[in-house]
Amino acid sequence: MDHAAALVEQNDLFADLLGDADLATPVPTCPGWDLTQLMRHVGRGHRWAAAMVEARAVDIIDPRTVAGGKPPADGAVAWLRESPALLLDAVAVDPDAPVWTFTGPRPAHWWVRRRLYEAVVHRVDAALALGTGYTVEPALAADGVSEWLGLLAARPDGTALRDGATLHLHATDGGLGSDGEWTVRGGPGGITWDHGHGKGDTAVRAAAADLLLALLRRLPADDGSLEIVGDDGLWTGWLANTAF
Repeated sequence: MDHAAALVEQNDLFADLLGDADLATPVPTCPGWDLTQLMRHVGRGHRWAAAMVEARAVDIIDPRTVAGGKPPADGAVAWLRESPALLLDAVAVDPDAPVWTFTGPRPAHWWVRRRLYEAVVHRVDAALALGTGYTVEPALAADGVSEWLGLLAARPDGTALRDGATLHLHATDGGLGSDGEWTVRGGPGGITWDHGHGKGDTAVRAAAADLLLALLRRLPADDGSLEIVGDDGLWTGWLANTAF
């Protein structure tokens, strides 16, 4: 997948939603935020990642110190549209340069994929707030599930799944192959996961987009789009313990 092109596309779709919207509209899936705050969060996040890549930062940079980190009073949506280019330009200088991330030093291009899924999920947040439809293509959503599991696996935390427990996720979309299945295993120091068909203590089947949104708590744990087989408590416990 071309994560850079997808980032620009998803960010543009997000900006399209905001173009004629009342930016004071509350965002139910981000309690306490309105669309202005959601837009600032995404645009500043892109610019913050760009600043860290450009500086080859070994420690976190305070997002509040990033130049241009607030949208202007006029042209806020244009500011959002311009934000990914700053990151992509910074990464292009040396995509493999190590920089700070939430999961330890990673190649600069790591941030492109991370910011892509920030744009995807917050685009959905905006669509839900505005009561409009949205589509997340299966291959994109499946890659988003993998990216999210990768973040969680890099976190030394044994609370997501009890030691020895297994959670199997299965995307029902056609054509994804092994990329649409994930087996997650709990251990004393955190989780591990891999692709492929298997059985788990709990299995969750749904379209890839619904799996992604459920994992990120944009859908209720018992949403009708999800088929849950096995230990319901393991699934709800997973969701309760995997906020990032």
